[in-house]
Amino acid sequence: MKKRLLMLIFAAVLAAAAPAGAEKNLTLMLDWFPNIDHLPIYLAREQGLFQEAGLQVEIISPSETADALKLAASGNIDLAVSYTPQTVIAAASGLDVVAVGRLVAHPLTTLLFLEGKGIETPADLSGRRIGYTVPGLMDVLLEAFAALNGVKDYSAVNVGFAIVQSLTAGKVDAVMGPFKTYETVEMRHRGYTVGYFELEKHGIPDYDELIFVCSRETLAKKELEIAGFIRAVGAAIVQMRSDPDAAFRDYLEAVPEADAETESEAFELTLPYFADSQTHDAGRWQTFADFAAKHRLIEKPVSAASLLYNAAP
Repeated sequence: MKKRLLMLIFAAVLAAAAPAGAEKNLTLMLDWFPNIDHLPIYLAREQGLFQEAGLQVEIISPSETADALKLAASGNIDLAVSYTPQTVIAAASGLDVVAVGRLVAHPLTTLLFLEGKGIETPADLSGRRIGYTVPGLMDVLLEAFAALNGVKDYSAVNVGFAIVQSLTAGKVDAVMGPFKTYETVEMRHRGYTVGYFELEKHGIPDYDELIFVCSRETLAKKELEIAGFIRAVGAAIVQMRSDPDAAFRDYLEAVPEADAETESEAFELTLPYFADSQTHDAGRWQTFADFAAKHRLIEKPVSAASLLYNAAP
């Protein structure tokens, strides 16, 4: 009864905020192939929360790891799942981009490596080949991590989606970009023992790992729809926390190709990191932007407040 009451309340709130008339279309590009990090998005669709907001949301997987933000900034798609560092870097380079919502509230990114390879401290990666997943983001974070932690004379290699294959085949000695809640599980299920360095424990400031971004032009044209989308995702996160088992079942229905065993363990690890609210912390964003400027991740300072949009509750 309590669960049903919560769902009715969500539906009433979303319906009140929905644009009048027929459902409006939004396109959303993920940052990666569909995985447990995206569960609230699929839950919002499966539970009709987007529909209650007057939306029809098309969820698209990227062909390349850097596609989503660029396509959102150019207006070729409405929304993208992106990252705080990527958004700061893009804004500093002149791309038209604004953060409109939150999905994962703290860093999950690691520098991942196979154990038994003589890597005990970050400095042990000196002189080695280090992969990275998202060009223009993870290679830049790798530069900062290396400078902060005494990693010298390394070679950076773009491995894209091929994290596991690149590590296990010995093409690289470590990879910047894998999540401590996902690829670590995947590697363990494949019989590999891994270690990793967490960025926030090695000099990189705390940040929202996964966010929703769009262009300012798209926001101006579709503010009601985007606000409805963000409220629906926020409601899905609340619903997910109230009944994680049901939420996971809905996710598997939506993404039948998912490995249920791996994703179940990854979900348990990821659950505490999902955003508690859709309100951006401008101070935390500015701390990261100032760090990026200080360590030359960006060429000019960025005013974080100018990058943030908070939908009305």
